[in-house]
Formats: sequence, C-alpha cells, structure tokens
Amino acid sequence: MISKKNDEKTDTQAVLVRMPVKMIERIDALRRAEDDLPTRPEMIRRLVEQRMDEKGG
Repeated sequence: MISKKNDEKTDTQAVLVRMPVKMIERIDALRRAEDDLPTRPEMIRRLVEQRMDEKGG
C-alpha cells in the first residue's frame, strides 16, 4: 500500500472492527479535542498505540 501522506511504501493490513455506537461517539469526541482533527481510523490507531506504549507492548 502506498501512503498518500508522503508516498513512502508502508506495510499495512486492513482490520474490520465493529464497535458500539456509544464507543464511536466517545472516539469522535476525542478526535475533536485533538489539534489536527485526525480521521476516525487515525484516532483509533493513536489510541491503540498509546495503550500498547503504556503496557510496554
């Protein structure tokens, strides 16, 4: 997959996850609190990365 951001090749794979509407609403609220208003998928990536960093994973 080619990154649209900087045209570098990245090794990615799509993941489909179903979430309760309330959880999506909370994610969207967090997105709006960010300075750069990330996309929903980007916000989810940030949250997962943050959690893995906290757990040393």
